[in-house]
Amino acid sequence: MPSATASVKVGQTALSVPRLCFGCAPLSSMPESFGFTVEEQQAKDTLRAILTGPVKFLDTSRNYGGGRAEKWLGEVLRDLGGAPKDLIISTKLDRDPDTNRFDARRARKSLEESLKALGVDHVGILHLHDPEHSASIDEITAKGGAMEELFKMKEEGIANAVGLAAGKVDVMMPLLRNYDFDALITHNRFSLLNRNAEAMIDFAHKKGIAVLNAAPYSSGVLAQGSASSARHAYQDVSPEIRGQVQKIEAICAKYSVPLGAMALQFSMRDPRVTSTILGISKPGRIQQTLDWAQFAIPDQAWSEIMALPATTDDPESTRDYQPPA
Repeated sequence: MPSATASVKVGQTALSVPRLCFGCAPLSSMPESFGFTVEEQQAKDTLRAILTGPVKFLDTSRNYGGGRAEKWLGEVLRDLGGAPKDLIISTKLDRDPDTNRFDARRARKSLEESLKALGVDHVGILHLHDPEHSASIDEITAKGGAMEELFKMKEEGIANAVGLAAGKVDVMMPLLRNYDFDALITHNRFSLLNRNAEAMIDFAHKKGIAVLNAAPYSSGVLAQGSASSARHAYQDVSPEIRGQVQKIEAICAKYSVPLGAMALQFSMRDPRVTSTILGISKPGRIQQTLDWAQFAIPDQAWSEIMALPATTDDPESTRDYQPPA
């Protein structure tokens, strides 16, 4: 298994990123998605530990926690005297939280809000975020829409790379075909449990788009296990999913492999995946992640794991989506 800190190029750009990225969504305290709250001090302690650790690649968003994710990250960066030189921030353009409008004006405002909160004038990767929840895809892609503005921001040097970060594969695919993105983020759709994004990942890899695969633990259940009350794709774990996890756990137990290590390395070992994004909420999770990334897993264990069936349906099809608050 290559080192978690090894750098990989983002598409055809000059930007390189580590093979691991820490996601800030859980840190912003979004119980409607993750099932738990995170206090500000705990979030800041975790961010400080990341920023002083070996993997300085963070993914955040303007709408995580109603702005808390970027606000708290910016405050920690200021406490540290500014962003470390090797820090790479991935953030996102978000729709208007009140109207769901997503035209060029809103995209520009989202960017300005992000830069101000973070206290930076530039980011490594800037994604167009969650178009499926906007008022209109046509508004995004029309002249004067958010998409046009995204690529202008790259031309202005505000971002080294631009990407698409969304959930629904059927929304993402037409956009990936029609625009020259440098990267994409898919979440909960390429894991030990689900392969909904398989064809999209293959398409992106062949087109030269960097794949950033988020949520390898499927929102928690593949880190905490079937006996926990952890979430799956931002929802309560169904009996069917719990049964799938138990089959994976049986193989992990047979070979004395931590469940989290198996789930994380499933993503990291795939040559099509540029970097794996995982949310954490406690400082201690950082070293645990690095340990799991390097845990020696026998080939026979992989053979048995890969022989298990995985679902290909949309894991969020039954989700009652609640906008981050």
